[in-house]
Amino acid sequence: MRTGDYKQTYGELVALVDSPPVWLWSAVLVLALIAAPHVLNSYALSLLTVILITATGALGLNILTGYTGLISLGHVGFLVTGAYAYAVLVAKYQMHPLIGLLGAGVVPAAASLVVGAPSLRLKGLYLAITTLAFSFIINTAILEMRWLTNGARGISVQRPQMFGVSFDGDAAFTYLCLAIATLTLFATLNIRRSRVGRAFVAIRDNDTAARVMGINLHAYKLLAFVTSAFITGIAGALYGLYLSFVSVEGFPFLLSIEALAILIVGGLGSALGAVLGTILIGLLPEATRIILGLFSAQMDALFTTGAQELKSMLYGLVIILFLRFQPRGLVGAWHDIRRTWVHWPLRY
Repeated sequence: MRTGDYKQTYGELVALVDSPPVWLWSAVLVLALIAAPHVLNSYALSLLTVILITATGALGLNILTGYTGLISLGHVGFLVTGAYAYAVLVAKYQMHPLIGLLGAGVVPAAASLVVGAPSLRLKGLYLAITTLAFSFIINTAILEMRWLTNGARGISVQRPQMFGVSFDGDAAFTYLCLAIATLTLFATLNIRRSRVGRAFVAIRDNDTAARVMGINLHAYKLLAFVTSAFITGIAGALYGLYLSFVSVEGFPFLLSIEALAILIVGGLGSALGAVLGTILIGLLPEATRIILGLFSAQMDALFTTGAQELKSMLYGLVIILFLRFQPRGLVGAWHDIRRTWVHWPLRY
């Protein structure tokens, strides 16, 4: 009698998805996202674009914090570095947008070596503080390098035209963000299944045991920083294009807290968790505004005037609730629900 789901061949072990229903529902989701720009209004389309960009950045952070277990509070530094790298290359030096996107990943990846070096000896709170300091250093450097970044004035950027297609329109730009988010999702899923991904997870679970097994902690920790910063930098470039203006003020520290909240809410170490967490955190302020607006028009106005402060409160509340009642996040809750459904009525 079969008592569980087991991998019987190497092909099953390395398969991206071993369930036909998952492929089916994934295809339905992709088709829905493709159709969304044609049926959503401008505000809803803008919200979808932000969610796709945020999902890309969250997947990048998940490689570092979720897979490798290295906590970063300064990932907004990689976001702003990627945004400025694209803006300088494309808007200032008139390079091709593809080169700009490549630079948006390469420049933060190179900068990550500076902040990644302390991770060879630091972990936990000490590493988090180091990455936080890095983000402040990056902001200060950007403001001081006026000859390159225009300082506090920032740089205006236009949405690109690539492969003969203009992404200036909202729908077209949403498709660009969807394509990059999808590629990032598949890349992170494959990284997790690779030898490198297994080394990341081993370091997260027990770095001493990983060292004993022959894993080079220094090399893999730096690789985690570089990979995470590369993906995050591209997300920063997309966010700068979404805003049409790149400045330090456009990348507040709240974005780092939002990214950590996404991973905690979705489920640490899970690409699906990063996506689910992005959707929940991205829609949470809007859903809260709508619900409270039903009771009082003053609450709706409060969300308009104090959006950043209220977002911080909501993120903190959600983090506390999930850590207290569902530490494994939305992915853990989904697994519990699925297990209960499959084994009902013999669950207990």
